[in-house]
Amino acid sequence: MIVPLSIVSLLALVCLGLLASPFPFLAPGVVLGLVGVAVLYRKPTWGLLGIAAILPFEGLFKDSAFPGSKILGASLVLILMLQLAMHQLPAERLRSNIWRFLLSFMALYLLSLLNSDNMSVSLGHLRDLSVGLVLFIITLLIGRELNLNTFAKLVTLSVAVTCAMTLFSVKYQDAGRAAGLLKDPNNFALMIAFAVPLALFLVMRSSNMLHRLFWGGCTLLLLVGITKTESRSGLVVLFISLLIGAWHYRALLPRIRPRHLGFAMLGLAIVIPLALYAMPASYIKRIESLSILSSGARSQDASLGRRASYIVVGSGMIAENPLIGTGPGTFPLHYAATGYSKAFAFNSNPEELYRHAHNTYLEIFSELGIPAGLMFVGMLGLAMYNLTRARRAWRQRGNSEQVDMLTHLSMSFLSLTLFLMFLSAPNHKYLWIMLALTSVLRIKAEESAPFEART
Repeated sequence: MIVPLSIVSLLALVCLGLLASPFPFLAPGVVLGLVGVAVLYRKPTWGLLGIAAILPFEGLFKDSAFPGSKILGASLVLILMLQLAMHQLPAERLRSNIWRFLLSFMALYLLSLLNSDNMSVSLGHLRDLSVGLVLFIITLLIGRELNLNTFAKLVTLSVAVTCAMTLFSVKYQDAGRAAGLLKDPNNFALMIAFAVPLALFLVMRSSNMLHRLFWGGCTLLLLVGITKTESRSGLVVLFISLLIGAWHYRALLPRIRPRHLGFAMLGLAIVIPLALYAMPASYIKRIESLSILSSGARSQDASLGRRASYIVVGSGMIAENPLIGTGPGTFPLHYAATGYSKAFAFNSNPEELYRHAHNTYLEIFSELGIPAGLMFVGMLGLAMYNLTRARRAWRQRGNSEQVDMLTHLSMSFLSLTLFLMFLSAPNHKYLWIMLALTSVLRIKAEESAPFEART
């Protein structure tokens, strides 16, 4: 592809204007921007990979007027719109079975928005959600050319680097808990749980022993990082994900010899005591506190009691407005009006009083109503089904590498969907990228079947 002359001319005029302005030092930035646009025009998937890699580092650009991910995303949107207008991208790529649920969800979302208890808060929620919708469309358009191995490598590396930064600097910790660059231990744990299955795929599928050792080190760093977050939900989600991965590789059990079991037992005898020694004592106490979960809002554990209060408040909101809810993003307003808000607040800061439900499903059902909540859950269920169908199609043709990749992507996506029960993140970028990617992977797998059968 060739960058249109109009874009080159426009950027050249901007560059000349900057040279004649009081800010000539900005002119080289236009040249670099032109190079970046040219690269993205030819390789738009690099932009999507860049967004996935930048996500764990977004906290570095939080106070910046022009964050790197927003610049990259806006550039990618303009380029794809131009390619669609010039018929360089077929509009058929927007085809997806996710639309049937997504369009219904957005129609109900807008209906709830129009009847919101607080329009300004709901509009802010819509602005945040629109970022995810844009990423969904971008992934549909260019997901076919996305290199899944590169995607796994970039996600693993970026999250592992933030784990290393967190482990060696208290700057990226929140009250002793590893929080990453996003300053949220639970959000950080979600990204780690998403990255671990991809890291394990690289360990299993790398042909070079040095590469396996490198990705194994990244996996170990991720596991240490999730213990430092002290996230109980992260531990549960990761454990379920790893169990599914172990079931997938059960066919390898006949290859295990008695001598292998000896080495495995020796490794466990070394690793388990070291893990218990390295695990923070506060994390062990938090895990032990799960035994008193049945005591609900009166639990001595403030975190568990607070989460129980979210369920009480959310259930009340659903009972009062079951069809259209109270409006997007309004759960914190209703929670702040209850006695739970002050009872569980550490101080009188607004972020302590106006708290989210730490449960995406609860927030959607309470803010948007039961029909919208069912559409959202149906969308996630269909996405998981897409991965299952794609995996089955590749398995029928004996492509074990694609089967393994789809298994690990399913583990990562399952980690996301499970983690949404412990974190309010309906606009998470990984979520919307994966929603579109599941549809793309199913279409690719089913369309390639007749061709491979003929060959």
